[in-house]
Amino acid sequence: MLSVLSLACSGAFAADVKVSCSMDSDYDLSLNERSVILTRDSGVPKAIVMRQGRLFIDDRWVTLGAADTQRIADFERGTRAAMPEAQAIGRDAADIAFTVLGEVAAGFASDPKQAQAKIARARAQIDARLAHSVTPTRFDGSDLGEGIGAAVSEVIPSMIGDIVGGAISAAFSGDSSRLKRLENLDAQIDERVEPRARALEQRAQALCSRMADLDRIDDAIEYRLPDGRPLDLLRARPPEEDKKEDKAEQVAREERREE
Repeated sequence: MLSVLSLACSGAFAADVKVSCSMDSDYDLSLNERSVILTRDSGVPKAIVMRQGRLFIDDRWVTLGAADTQRIADFERGTRAAMPEAQAIGRDAADIAFTVLGEVAAGFASDPKQAQAKIARARAQIDARLAHSVTPTRFDGSDLGEGIGAAVSEVIPSMIGDIVGGAISAAFSGDSSRLKRLENLDAQIDERVEPRARALEQRAQALCSRMADLDRIDDAIEYRLPDGRPLDLLRARPPEEDKKEDKAEQVAREERREE
């Protein structure tokens, strides 16, 4: 459901947007005018419905105390406030990534028009996934992540080939200005991305704070499932785990550059 930060921002792979928290959940989320609905394919419970402070689990409404009724209402309210921003961040992150790829293609590919057409096809794939996975009333993180990954894996190898082809063409034609631009490609990408990435990072951090508030509400809910477990709608990942992942990603990037 709401591993929103990592997944909504995963489209900004070129922007290197960083936030200081991660949230995980076993549930997918959807909203309608009356209810907040959380579902999953396996595990118990499979479906949870929140409606104006009431709580429905799988096949029945459960009894809540006054404090939990307020917590459920607060969770509903916070979720409805967060969803539109999660949608916007997902779209803007993907837009940053593909805008950068388009600019690189236009400036360095051996056949800019062909490269731009590939970018447009990949972007259309992402737009279709975003339209299905991220809306003001729905966030399907797994579907969004798979869609971004598929589009990126399709276009990046081809883009590298186009840029290398452009470099070879420039070398044989004696186009020194183009070769010089290729030498500074990383810096040029960073220069284009940095302002938008920083703005997106601030918005993502604000959303992160909203998600942390929801996690605190979740942790405070006193209701227990029949087997004694808490609802556990959200889980905040400890900062040290994020640091380990960041370090692993950094090592992987360095290895790819050396290849």
